[in-house]
Amino acid sequence: MPPVKPMLAKPVASIPPGMRYEAKWDGFRCLVFRDGDEVELGSRTGKSLLRYFPELADALRERLPERCVLDGEIVLPTAGRLDFEALQQRIHPAASRVRLLAERTPASFVAFDLLALGEARLMEEPLSERRRRLTGALKGTRPPLYLAPVTEDRDEAREWFAQYEGAGLDGVVAKRPELPYRPGERVMLKIKHERTADCVLAGLRPHRADREAVGSLLLGLYDATGALQYVGASSSFPAARRRELMGELAPLRMARPEGHPWARWEEEAAHEEGRMPGAPSRWSGGKDASWIPLRPERVCEVAYDHMEGDRFRHTVLFRRWRVDREPRSCTYEQLEQPVRYDLEAALGGR
Repeated sequence: MPPVKPMLAKPVASIPPGMRYEAKWDGFRCLVFRDGDEVELGSRTGKSLLRYFPELADALRERLPERCVLDGEIVLPTAGRLDFEALQQRIHPAASRVRLLAERTPASFVAFDLLALGEARLMEEPLSERRRRLTGALKGTRPPLYLAPVTEDRDEAREWFAQYEGAGLDGVVAKRPELPYRPGERVMLKIKHERTADCVLAGLRPHRADREAVGSLLLGLYDATGALQYVGASSSFPAARRRELMGELAPLRMARPEGHPWARWEEEAAHEEGRMPGAPSRWSGGKDASWIPLRPERVCEVAYDHMEGDRFRHTVLFRRWRVDREPRSCTYEQLEQPVRYDLEAALGGR
C-alpha cells in the first residue's frame, strides 16, 4: 500500500563493470499501485500525482496486471525527445488546465522495476528475478506504457550514454543483479553527463540561514540579440567559503537595480520577454525570490549536465573564476549540443 519510498541512486564518475544498465529517464519518478479498478501514482516524496496525469491512470488500468506495484518514470515525449519543461507544466492547480494538457501532450510511463505482483511481495527478491517477473507481466504491452530496455553489456551502456542524450535522456543507471529493493536507500549508481561553460555572474541570493553569506550565484549567458539571459544558479559552497564570497563580491553590488540587465525582474511582463531570476513558479511555494544585483563584470566556469531549453537543467557546480574572459564573450554558442537521437529507439523500438 502507498506510500513507498523509491530506491535511489548515488552519482559516480564512470560506468562501472559487472552490473545491469538502464537509461536514466528525464521525468518524474513514480511508483504505480494498481488493485483492480484502483490506480495510484506516488511521487518520490510520497505525494499523489494522480490528479496531474488522469490519462495515465486509464491507460495503466487497461494495460497492467490486476494487482501490482511498479517503479518507473513518468515522461513526456514531444517531437521525438523527452520534454521535461512540458512535463513540469502538468503540475498545475487548475483541473481544467491539467485536462487540456493531458489531451494535447499526453504523458507516458516507463517501467523498470516490480515491487509486487498478485499476492507476491518481491522487494526482497534480487533485481534479476524482479526484472524477469516484470518482463513477463508487461509482455505485449503498448504505449503509453513502456518496459525500460536493460543490458549487461558495458560497451552497449556506453553507447547508450553517448547517444540517448539526443533523445532527451539523462545518462545511465547501473544496478547490481543481486540487489533487493531498498526503499529510500542510495544503492544504485547513476552516471550523468558533465560539461563546462563560462557564465556571467550577474547577481546573488543571500543564504537563508545567514544573510552575511552567499546562498547562490546567479548566472547569465548572452543570446544572439545581445541580451543577458538568466540560465541558472550555483549554490554548492562550504559554509566558510559562502561568507568569503559575500565579502569578495561586495565591490560588485549595485545600490539600485537601474542599469542592470535584469532590473525589471519584479514585472511579470518582463519574464515573458526574456529569462531573468525571480520568476513566479508553482514550485516556489511562496519562497522569497529576491536577489542582490551585481555588476555583470565577472566570469566563472561552471560544470553542468545538460540544458533544458535555454537554461541549465539542474543546479550547476562552480569550478573557478575566469579572469581571462570578457563577459560579452559568454554566449550560448559555446554550449555543446547533443546529436539528435530517435526516442523510440531508446524506448526499445516499441
